[in-house]
Amino acid sequence: MKQPVELRNHFTELSKFRTRLLVSGGFVLFLFAILYARFYFLQVVQQEHYLTLAEANRISILPLVPNRGLILDRHGKPLAQNYSAYTLEVVPSRIKDLEATINELATVIEITPIDRQRFKKLLKESKRFKSLPIRSRLTDTEIAAFAVNRYRFPGVEIKARVFRQYPEKEIVSHVVGYISRINDQDLELLERNDELHNYRGSQHIGKIGLEQSYEKQLHGITGFEEVETDAAGRSIRVLSRTPPIPGDNLILSLDLGLQEVAEKAFGERRGALVALDPDNGEVLAFISKPGYDNNLFIGGIDQENWNLLNHSIDRPLNNRALRGVYPPGSTFKPFMALAALELGKRTPEYSMYDPGYFSLPGVERRFRDWKPGGHGRVDLHKSLVVSCDTYYYSLANDLGIDNIHSFVGQFGLGKKTGIDIGGEASGLLPSSVWKMAQHKQKWFAGDTISVSIGQGYNLATPLQLAFATMIIANNGKAYQPRFVKQIQNSQTGDIESIPSKLLYTLNFKSKNLEVVKNALIDVTRPGGTAAKAGANAAYTFAGKTGTSQVIAIKQGERYNEKAINERHRDHAMFIAYAPAEAPKIALAILVENTGTGGSTAAPIARQVFDYYLLGEQPDEAGTALAFYDAGEDRARDHL
Repeated sequence: MKQPVELRNHFTELSKFRTRLLVSGGFVLFLFAILYARFYFLQVVQQEHYLTLAEANRISILPLVPNRGLILDRHGKPLAQNYSAYTLEVVPSRIKDLEATINELATVIEITPIDRQRFKKLLKESKRFKSLPIRSRLTDTEIAAFAVNRYRFPGVEIKARVFRQYPEKEIVSHVVGYISRINDQDLELLERNDELHNYRGSQHIGKIGLEQSYEKQLHGITGFEEVETDAAGRSIRVLSRTPPIPGDNLILSLDLGLQEVAEKAFGERRGALVALDPDNGEVLAFISKPGYDNNLFIGGIDQENWNLLNHSIDRPLNNRALRGVYPPGSTFKPFMALAALELGKRTPEYSMYDPGYFSLPGVERRFRDWKPGGHGRVDLHKSLVVSCDTYYYSLANDLGIDNIHSFVGQFGLGKKTGIDIGGEASGLLPSSVWKMAQHKQKWFAGDTISVSIGQGYNLATPLQLAFATMIIANNGKAYQPRFVKQIQNSQTGDIESIPSKLLYTLNFKSKNLEVVKNALIDVTRPGGTAAKAGANAAYTFAGKTGTSQVIAIKQGERYNEKAINERHRDHAMFIAYAPAEAPKIALAILVENTGTGGSTAAPIARQVFDYYLLGEQPDEAGTALAFYDAGEDRARDHL
């Protein structure tokens, strides 16, 4: 049986094929149209945008960090300077196994455990894409060794850096301060102050001291460089350059020679000294003992040295001159004496009998004088010369605490001086209002007795005492203390002098001021508490000794230095100015746990005065002589 023949409609099939062909062709043309449109958009419409991106891949903008300004003493001796060196640096984000890479690096260049510790500390504090130093100050041999092996260490490179150096180290560490690596807190502050753009490429910033206070002047202005690079990111050529502007130089009023003499005079003892120029408030010397090597902080201090400094019983990081608060002891008495005369509570001729103690009316308790049996008949002049406590107990009871607070506060005690360095403490000059606000207690008459001899709630910094002494020395003029005398433009060399700032003038009656000043001169003469320090001086100087109590002594007991732990012994204090007739220097000295101002603090002042006024160097040992106690005051708080 034959199969039926299937008839095919060629015209229909051809028509369908043509339709499919047209649809397919149209779809392909549509796709090409989209591709063309995309090409047109990228190459014509977005041409400028992608050209910029391409240029960015070819051209790098590199920040040029400015050289930091120098810090010099008044004679041009460097206290902070710069030097160039090579460092080995690592970018953690470009390294897969950081620990293995460091171990391998150590086979080429010596990397000590301290270097590793410092690097780990920096790693915690910094972003992983930043270049972090693992070794500084490479030798030529080490640079050559790494250059040969560089291909083995992607993400590791040698860079030329400018480093900070503090040649005087401990002697001026509390004045100059230090720079250290920029951390997140620094970045936040720079961003808030809209200064972050000027720190691109910078790795360090001033942390404390003048390095911090004058950061804007010292840092300079960052420059930029346009560099053409190849596909591997290596520089080919420099296209343009905006040079950085170095920071300005600071010229201080500080006299490094005087600073060294004062430092040696302290020997191994702890304490502080502040010396000011009474004519303008310039700081001539500023000692805080012990100091520390501020070079340790520049690249990030290692844990071992940090522990040594931070946990030391001597507290070398504590700026005693600026932040140390101590009872001023009998150095408070000259201000009390002037208050007595100015407020009409005493006359120069008034005298009282000192039996060796004072009692408040209706109270059996006795407040003892430092001298058993008392000083006999005492007037205001003698009260300062022999430092009679009983005289000031009686005076304070008549004045009252609020009169004391109001009058003595004019000398800057209990408030910041406004010196051009951060971190200053306020101290404390108490009042009845203060005690109620602080302790929710009313003020008692016994509190006033204690304040009168610089004890009790009374606290002052050595800087404040020097400031107050300056006011007496220059007859009531209060100049703001300052370190920076001049600023030198790093580009032109032009020097701008910083004018002194007269804060206010206290208008004392000249006859009252002369009574107090004459008594302070006699303090350094035979019969005075600083007689030994003033003996055979080629000039006349005025001063007041003081003893600052560390721990309270029980009622009825006497102070026995030998029976007390060395750290609990009294501090020695001394304020002074010279020459007395036309003062050129006023100072305050604190020597911790050494007893009396006449025996330890006043001799230091004598050496400082001899050098500054006469150019005489101290004895070969460089330490103050152990003068005997010529009737030094023993102010005691028996409350």
